[in-house]
Amino acid sequence: MNLNLNSKIHDDDENICPGRKPVLDLLLNNPERCAKLIIANNVRPPFLDEVVDAARNAKVTYQLVAPEALDKLSQGQKHQGVICKLTSVKAIDLEDFLAKLDPKNPALLVIPDHIEDPHNFGAIIRSSEAGGAAAVIYAKRRSALPSGTVIKTSAGAALRVPLIQVVNISRTIERLKKSDFWIIGLDEKSGTSIYDEKLPERTALLIGSEGFGLSRLVSEMCDELVKIPIKAQGVGSLNASVAAALGIFEWSRNYNKA
Repeated sequence: MNLNLNSKIHDDDENICPGRKPVLDLLLNNPERCAKLIIANNVRPPFLDEVVDAARNAKVTYQLVAPEALDKLSQGQKHQGVICKLTSVKAIDLEDFLAKLDPKNPALLVIPDHIEDPHNFGAIIRSSEAGGAAAVIYAKRRSALPSGTVIKTSAGAALRVPLIQVVNISRTIERLKKSDFWIIGLDEKSGTSIYDEKLPERTALLIGSEGFGLSRLVSEMCDELVKIPIKAQGVGSLNASVAAALGIFEWSRNYNKA
């Protein structure tokens, strides 16, 4: 199933993808996302030849500029001498995605509940790809969007994992239940450990936002709330992306046999 289209990027200052590996991933796998390639004039072969060849093959315009120009454009992000300016792409439609998803196969959907930190969002997408998740679903408002920072933090996974933007997480949960998904929420206050029972074959995994956890309505709509046991009481709660990774791989170890 080839569903590599990601959602629209709204913030002008986030319409860039810096860094050598993310840029090459972009040119090789999703060249339609790259409006223009900008290369520092002090970049040397073999990387220079590799990235220019990739741009030519993808029919992406490129330009050599002074390194200072990339410093200004990247706004403090590490660019390694290369930046892609990004273009908007039509978002994946949830209904289209579900129609193409084989109902007989195990599937994991990862749903950050209003994760606003782009670094956390990128890390969640990266773990989702590594753990074999079918897609990441996120809200249109009060959530980080698939920006250049997210692409870079995800190590390019945001260019490959289907990202589905929805208006309302609660209504999306209702729709997923109709497609036989079990809605499992990560909640540190739950009395049930994620390790107590095997996660369902078709799981939608909800991860709460930084500092606030799952919203009340989303929490009430979950079929089950589970916690990741923490031995040291002084730790408090785990970072959202760390908790997501543990949940993703708990599902993956049962259904993705390497």
